[in-house]
Amino acid sequence: MPAFTFEKISPPVRRAPAATTPKKPRGLISQMIERFAERRARRALRASARGDEKPMK
Repeated sequence: MPAFTFEKISPPVRRAPAATTPKKPRGLISQMIERFAERRARRALRASARGDEKPMK
């Protein structure tokens, strides 16, 4: 029989949900890239609908 034993200490229980951080406004560069990507996607959709799809570089 062991002379002593170790107790398992469980981590503290979280009672409240984690506070959500407010979303930061997107940077100017991110907005510009998003606009270019949207336009490119629209152009690709129109081209595929017409049937004159060009291979991407």
